[in-house]
Amino acid sequence: MKSNMKQWVESLKGTGAKKPIPVLSFPCVSLLGVTVRELLSDSDLQAKGMKAVADRVDAAASVSFMDLSVEAECFGAIVTVSDDEVPSIKGRFVNDAAEAEALTVPPIGSGRTQIYVDAIRKATELITDRPVLAGMIGPFSLSARLLDVSEIMMDCYDDPDMVHTVLEKATAFLISYAKAFKVAGADGIMMAEPVAGLLSPALEAAFSAPYVKRIVDAVQDDQFLLIYHNCGDNVPMMLDSILSTGAAAYHFGNAVDMERDILSKIPADTVVMGNIDPAGVLRMGTPTSVRKATNDLMDACAKYPNFVPSSGCDIPPQTPWENIDAFFEAVRWYE
Repeated sequence: MKSNMKQWVESLKGTGAKKPIPVLSFPCVSLLGVTVRELLSDSDLQAKGMKAVADRVDAAASVSFMDLSVEAECFGAIVTVSDDEVPSIKGRFVNDAAEAEALTVPPIGSGRTQIYVDAIRKATELITDRPVLAGMIGPFSLSARLLDVSEIMMDCYDDPDMVHTVLEKATAFLISYAKAFKVAGADGIMMAEPVAGLLSPALEAAFSAPYVKRIVDAVQDDQFLLIYHNCGDNVPMMLDSILSTGAAAYHFGNAVDMERDILSKIPADTVVMGNIDPAGVLRMGTPTSVRKATNDLMDACAKYPNFVPSSGCDIPPQTPWENIDAFFEAVRWYE
C-alpha cells in the first residue's frame, strides 16, 4: 500500500472511535503453528505471520517484528535465540576506544537483515488495506547492545568520544537499513529507542536525539514516515528533546502515565500512541482485566484528538489471542 503517509498521520487525529496500532507481530506464532526460532529465519513465514495478524485484527497499520537483536548481530554481537522468546544480545562486543574505531559498518544483507527486508517486501504484497511498517532499533539502543546496556551508561561520562564513535557507525548503518525497507515497499518504520529512556535528559539530548533526527531527516517524506518508540521511565523529562527529532508520530510505554505525563504536555497536533502494558496486562492478564485496562486508558486519553490506542511495547509471542481480541473489542466498543 503506497500512499501519502503524511495524510495518513493526519487521518489518525480526531475524537471518537479509532483503530488501534499495537506493536503486534510475534503472537502470529500461534496462528501459524511455528516457533519464534523458525519465524526469525524465514521471510515467507514472517510475511505470512503479518498477514495472519492483519486478517485477525482491525488495526490501522501492520507493524513488523520488533526484533532488536538483528542490527547488533550484523556488527558481530552474539545473539541468544529460543523457541518461545524474542532474541537477546549476550555480553559486550565493543570493549574500548580502539575497538570502537575498528568497528566496521556492515552492509545491508548481512546477518538476518535480508530476511527482514524480504519479509517486508512480501508482506506489502499480501497486505494492501493498511500501511505496512517495518521494525528497527534506534541508534543509542543499538550502541548499547554493542557496548552493553549497563556499561554504556558509565561510558557516556567516562569515554563520551568512544560512545559517539559507535553512535556514528550505528546511525550510518540504520540509515541504510531504513532505506532498504523503503525500497522494499514499507510505508514507514517504527523505531525503538528504549535504552535512551534510561538516560538523564541532558545525556539523551547529547547521545540519542541528534542521531535519531539524522535518521528521520535521511528517510522521512510524504510517502515514508518514522514512528519513534521509547518505553523508558525518564521519557516525561525529555519530551522536548524527543520531539526535536521530527518523527511523524511517537509511541510510549506503560512506564509513563499517558494522560498526565505525555498528552497533557505534548502539542495537540502531534500524534501519540500507547500504552497498555504488553506483559503484565496483555500477556499475563485475562480478557476481563484487558478490557478494564483498555477502558481506563480510553477514559483518560480518548478526549485527546492526537491519541491512538496501542500496546506499550512489543506484545510477547505467547500472549493469548483472547486477550488481544479483548483489547480490540474494548477500543471498538468504547463510548
